[in-house]
Amino acid sequence: MRLHRLTATAFGPFAGTIDLDLEQISSSGLFLIHGATGAGKTSLLDAICFALYANVPGDRLSTSLRSQHAEESTPTRVELELTPAGRRLHIRRHPAHERPKKRGTGTTTEPAGVLLEELTGHSWTTLSTRIDESARLLDDLLGMGLDQFRRVVMLPQGDFSAFLRASDEERREVLERLFDITEYTGLESHLVERRQQVEAALKESRTRLGSHVAHPGRDALLGRRRPARAGPPVVAALPRTPHAGPGRGRGGARHPRGRGHGPGR
Repeated sequence: MRLHRLTATAFGPFAGTIDLDLEQISSSGLFLIHGATGAGKTSLLDAICFALYANVPGDRLSTSLRSQHAEESTPTRVELELTPAGRRLHIRRHPAHERPKKRGTGTTTEPAGVLLEELTGHSWTTLSTRIDESARLLDDLLGMGLDQFRRVVMLPQGDFSAFLRASDEERREVLERLFDITEYTGLESHLVERRQQVEAALKESRTRLGSHVAHPGRDALLGRRRPARAGPPVVAALPRTPHAGPGRGRGGARHPRGRGHGPGR
């Protein structure tokens, strides 16, 4: 949302008309609203909120926004030109206030009213003159209500820390309305889905492993409890050793008959 021009008449401390070219003021990117206490700094922000939401932050009522210093014949009015969601809009709104009667003496109550216009080509087209209908249109374009606008956009003194202390869900809701996080939401969904797939695969693997350890296969069971049976003993006949001489075999081995049994003895 970009603000272009703000005009306020007989609003808050301003008895006359103030006209701020916000396009020119914000040409450098940043600007500062400063002044003495009671100069009307907060009233400028109130005028923006009133133009957008027909109300102001805090406990004040919209019926108390009329300047006490203004002439009775000067109507209270706020106009705001802005571009939300790429649409150039002009809002003119006035609160309920007392004004002199057009006939006779005394005053009468001027009911609250609104005019919402959109720039189409080179001319302004009326979108709505009804308070409820214009509120729905603006809420759809702005994407937030007055309370969220106050906490996020205006950030009055002391409320910024309250926003930081808000719950994750409350901050998430506000930030989703302020910024386009479609890409990040898609990435988050993909990562969540991938994590679930990995967790499911891991769970299945652990189940299969636990089942295998608790109930091993028959071959593995037999192989662990019954060692392999030894084969039959191998009996091999040794080659017969020829006689090397009386009483001894080849290599000096004695004859199996032993000493004292040779011929001639």
